[in-house]
Amino acid sequence: MDRRIKYTKKVIKETFLELLNEKEINKITVSEICNRADINRATFYRYYLDVYNLLEKIQEELLLELKDAYKSDEVNSFSITQFTEAILDTFIKNKQVIKILFNTNNNIYFLNDFLEVVYEKCKLRWEKDIKNITEEEIEYGAIFIFNGALGIINYWVKNDFLDSTQEIA
Repeated sequence: MDRRIKYTKKVIKETFLELLNEKEINKITVSEICNRADINRATFYRYYLDVYNLLEKIQEELLLELKDAYKSDEVNSFSITQFTEAILDTFIKNKQVIKILFNTNNNIYFLNDFLEVVYEKCKLRWEKDIKNITEEEIEYGAIFIFNGALGIINYWVKNDFLDSTQEIA
């Protein structure tokens, strides 16, 4: 991707995130983004269909980064704590987006996709560590653990990431 395209997309995203800090997504218009970003509407539409598509693209990029946060696919070489710290470090690197996704009503799809990423990694570890565990037991355990973890992460995000990622993990 050429430097100008990267810059333009960056400006569009940053402007959109600023606006999301100020108001709900359904109150944000493409014209408003373009005026504030000092671009024309055709430029916006070259890359995004509308504000919802822009949010979706931001979430997709973040999910890719979260998937890559802890590279080890080898079940023996990672712990859930190490994996959690890597995820939380990615949250810290993307504070602005994470705060918006956790503090608005726009986050349900992101949270579901995020939990899928975490579930797949944790499932591998649990199957390795707990002999004879059933799919149903994994599901119940995941629901219990992930709901509690989301509550803690949500509290952490709302309190501006005050505790370290190691403490939260």
